[in-house]
Amino acid sequence: MTNHIPEVLLNDGLKVPAIGYGTAWIKGTKGVQNLKTALDLGYRLIDSAFNYENEGVVGEAVRQSGVPRDQLFITSKLPGRHHKYDEAVETVQESLYRAGLDYYDLYLIHWPNPKVNLYVEAWQALIDARKQGLIRSIGVSNFLPEHLDRLIKETGVVPSMNQIELHPYYNQAEQRAYHNKHGIITESWSPLGRGTELLKNEQLSAIAAAHDKSVSQIVLRWHVQLGAVPIPRSQSEEHQRENLDIFDFALSEEEMKVISEIPTTGPLWDQDPAVYEEF
Repeated sequence: MTNHIPEVLLNDGLKVPAIGYGTAWIKGTKGVQNLKTALDLGYRLIDSAFNYENEGVVGEAVRQSGVPRDQLFITSKLPGRHHKYDEAVETVQESLYRAGLDYYDLYLIHWPNPKVNLYVEAWQALIDARKQGLIRSIGVSNFLPEHLDRLIKETGVVPSMNQIELHPYYNQAEQRAYHNKHGIITESWSPLGRGTELLKNEQLSAIAAAHDKSVSQIVLRWHVQLGAVPIPRSQSEEHQRENLDIFDFALSEEEMKVISEIPTTGPLWDQDPAVYEEF
């Protein structure tokens, strides 16, 4: 399946697979096996975070898989408690030690933590870590336009990617328009609306039947055609395989419109980036 996954061009010239594998809550020996299965199926974009406490699992799965390192695009994220410059640099280093890797392909600031107001300092640390060869590409997660504006104004460096909650119940149209204007790729966490009734939606079910696909595949295809990079998480080999099988069909403009006009319910959790503080 690997050869059938298109790539998306980032603003720094790197290319990222158009779909990835999320690893939140994937830990231990079972987590290593889940990740190895995903890699065997063809996933090459792996998303992790310092706060997931599973960077070691990611590194071990990579070593056991035998997939050449240069064929992988591995991501981790800086936690809110380490936004001070020196702590941020040390955290990137610690992330690499935990995983047993020489570099990350992408490193994100996990949340802006605006009350602490150190995200620009953290961003400068990532800029410098990239210069040192510890990271190939740098981005952010859960940043609002106001936060992105400040990063760009004060450092002159535009993030390559912003990972945000995105699914048909929260389609983030304004945020995505901002990203498109500034050349920032949107990456989608909870792309299938985890914990909602999304996969039972009648409109989505009708579109799925028309294409002989599952509702999950329709939703993931919607992300791809929006230009977003979804990172679904599944510990089931069947679902891992199904989630990758979305590049042999296309949704029509009308079908895209129907999905994009599903009434939004807003974010799944009480995590407004304007006020939320991640530990």
